[in-house]
Amino acid sequence: DPQPLGTLAATTMNTSANIIFSSDDITEKQDILQQLKEQDGTALIIIPHNFTSNILNDTRGTFEIYWVLKGAGVLGSISSEAVQRILYQASTQLSETLIEQNTTINSSIALYPTNRIETTYYKDMEFKGLSPGAITGILTQQSMMMSIMIMIIIAASAGTVISSMALEKENKTLETLLTLPVKRTHIVIGKIAASASIGLIFAVIFMVGMSRYLGGLDFSEQITSTTFDFQLTTPEILLIGISLFITLIAALSLAMLLGMFAKNYKSAQTLTFPITMLALVPMFLTMFFDFDTLPIAGKLVVFAIPFSHTMMAPRALIFNDYLLVSSGLIYVTIFAIVTISIVAWIFKTDRLLTSGSKPKIFTGKKRLFKR
Repeated sequence: DPQPLGTLAATTMNTSANIIFSSDDITEKQDILQQLKEQDGTALIIIPHNFTSNILNDTRGTFEIYWVLKGAGVLGSISSEAVQRILYQASTQLSETLIEQNTTINSSIALYPTNRIETTYYKDMEFKGLSPGAITGILTQQSMMMSIMIMIIIAASAGTVISSMALEKENKTLETLLTLPVKRTHIVIGKIAASASIGLIFAVIFMVGMSRYLGGLDFSEQITSTTFDFQLTTPEILLIGISLFITLIAALSLAMLLGMFAKNYKSAQTLTFPITMLALVPMFLTMFFDFDTLPIAGKLVVFAIPFSHTMMAPRALIFNDYLLVSSGLIYVTIFAIVTISIVAWIFKTDRLLTSGSKPKIFTGKKRLFKR
């Protein structure tokens, strides 16, 4: 808009932002958006030709904003929040100018002279009427419950397994168990299956409770995800359940492996720390970052942690990223099988009974006796 108010808004943005494209011709919008993505831009802002005339005729001027969302994590929307502040500055500058000129327009228009029509592009998908902050909020709300649930279930179940292993060694009941005519592989599978069953019951209870808790909160400007097809289908929920079960098996097998090296119940408490940290790291990463925006080294670290795949699954399935979910499912399955095999092998050796004992060292002078 070459008129005064449109020029003022553009000038305010030019002084506060890094402009990588500016033109009076917007006919090739898709080409401009592609250029914006290539230059790591954040938003295409269009000031229509009727911007000034609408405000002077008691109608709010409209900013047409086309956002390019790079990542769905909390930190992925920082750049868009910066542009939001620039738009607010432009609107404030327009309001001050209108008040100083003592125009006869409506007071509500003078105080709030602009509105926005927003469209966000993310993963080659178009979301009309949604800002990056709204999309990030929806996805964070959906993935946060899964991440917290996985972290708590893994930490609690792993602590139970490690503590039970330590108590059995301390009370000498493990030695009795190993003398029974039962295959030691069956003992390992039985321990893991029992702990996994209890863990899944806790997971269901926690999921229902957290869903009711989040549903009772009053989110400001809440947008129902069903309008934009952000809901998971029944097969996708079933896939997440399978991933949750295999992840729990992997966590319990790793906990059993660590529990073999516990000398007593007191020392077993410290062995839960590595598993807890492995669960905390992906929990925070999935909240603040998007897997696609991480550097290669970061992707390798996150992918190598078996607990991260179930946490990333809901967000990946929403955008039909079945390759990440299926590859993660295969990796966690292999991790669980390898860990269980190592545990079963150690069960077949004497290492399980001697890991908590120290070799006795006899010192002293050697005495010689004569007849």
